[in-house]
Amino acid sequence: MQVKVAEFVGESTRSWQDAIENAVYEASKSCGSVTGVEVYNWTAGCRDNKIIEYKANVKIAYVE
Repeated sequence: MQVKVAEFVGESTRSWQDAIENAVYEASKSCGSVTGVEVYNWTAGCRDNKIIEYKANVKIAYVE
């Protein structure tokens, strides 16, 4: 079994946790069986001094 890694950007209007879960969900649809996730960057979009969008750059390990 060979583990592969792909990079994704998860987005959410609710939380970084939700952004990560969205990225894992998208990866599972196209990459196969997800075995792990590494979050390496957290960012957010703001408007009127409030966070309106959460983004997480992740590396997702998977096996086909």
